[in-house]
Amino acid sequence: MTVKNSRISIGPFAAISALVLSALATSAPALAKGSSQAGSQPGASREVVQPLPSPNIQRLNRALMELARSPKRLGSLLEAADASLAVGDFDAAIGFYGRAADLEPNDPRVKLGTARVYLRSGRPTEALPRFAAAQAAGAPARDVLTDRALAFDMVGDQESAQKAYLRALELDPDNDVARRRLAISHAISGEADAFQDTLAPLLEQRDFAAFRMRAFGLAIMGESDRASAIVQAVMPPDLAARIVPYLAFMPRLTPAQQAAAANLGIFPRAADIGRDSPRIARMSEGEGADRVLEPSGEPLGTPVPTESREVAQPLPQTGTVRSVTSTPEEPPADMSAAFADLDEPRPSEARARPGAVDLTIIEIPRERPAAAKPEAGPDHPRRIWVQVATGRDLDALAFDWRRFTRRAPELLSPYEPHTVQWGQANRLLAGPLDSDDAARDLVNALAAMGLDTFPYTSPEGTEIRAID
Repeated sequence: MTVKNSRISIGPFAAISALVLSALATSAPALAKGSSQAGSQPGASREVVQPLPSPNIQRLNRALMELARSPKRLGSLLEAADASLAVGDFDAAIGFYGRAADLEPNDPRVKLGTARVYLRSGRPTEALPRFAAAQAAGAPARDVLTDRALAFDMVGDQESAQKAYLRALELDPDNDVARRRLAISHAISGEADAFQDTLAPLLEQRDFAAFRMRAFGLAIMGESDRASAIVQAVMPPDLAARIVPYLAFMPRLTPAQQAAAANLGIFPRAADIGRDSPRIARMSEGEGADRVLEPSGEPLGTPVPTESREVAQPLPQTGTVRSVTSTPEEPPADMSAAFADLDEPRPSEARARPGAVDLTIIEIPRERPAAAKPEAGPDHPRRIWVQVATGRDLDALAFDWRRFTRRAPELLSPYEPHTVQWGQANRLLAGPLDSDDAARDLVNALAAMGLDTFPYTSPEGTEIRAID
């Protein structure tokens, strides 16, 4: 297989491989100069500090420096290709894979990498046969299945996708990517319980991507209000404002479009909402994605016809997204910002971004099994509540309570608002309730009205304060 001199313009970091060396070469002298000037000029109060490139940019830089020394070294070509794919530069990735294919056309890593470029660029019908070819050439199943499963989902074959995800998890139980994607596949199939159960372990770990998947999964199943509440809770306000308008459109997409949007941030043009490309439609009608083993379509780099191509448009300027409180007539321009962390470390491994919400103060809405009640102390007994919100400002929580009671007066009016400290924040509680069953019933009734709540049991000795 020879793939070279091809171009594709979907990636947000086009031509980055050509620029990264010069950018890094100039940044170090500038940093040194800025630091020395700051230390020598009168009145200087701080050093000039340049942000370091991301790990994947650094990885690409190392591979490019190795290629400068050994242009035909297969390992360096593959490393450069993989790093280019990780930063979204599909032009560079397919070029490096093509050069690697010139050296070793039957290498399974080349075939697998090429398949991944087709997948990430939104061309699953071309990716599927290449995943099959990679596995036939010897690529380990655990390296292939997670992406191949997504390709099945992106052609509307959820049954095949879920089988592949489950096999991937059998081979690697710690494969969080497969677990998140499987949850979305269940949501697309309308399997609400399986969706929640699949995500639950990751939500317990405060996995940011799992919160995002929960939001998109709920939106797919028609619960856009709950989905919006999650996005607004875990994302900075400006980013949440960009993402929320998409959630109302998720039920209108085809299953294939839902998979592409929720997993990769690829959203169809307004004219194509609810309408698959002809090839995906043929697969959905019975051709069978798993039986399409021969590569077809134009080589990667040949422009996809405008009328059928799914395009990620540039981000709109702040303030140009429609009101998030109403359903827009057309989707906004782009939601790629919600997927910018696809290859980033988890929040526990990275420094918090300005304006971001600390995920450690977000409680996971999981039902807890009923437990025998211990003997209650006289001052602060163990009691059962429903948590309706969290926040630091008690006045704001009081306002939230009034807003919730106006929205669901028949459900919340019988209870008084209470708070309990939770780290640096406070829980807003409704109650107390008589039993765990009563709390679950209230949670379910509030969920039917679009309010995302969950049961909370205050331990014996914990002071619960009423809100005035």
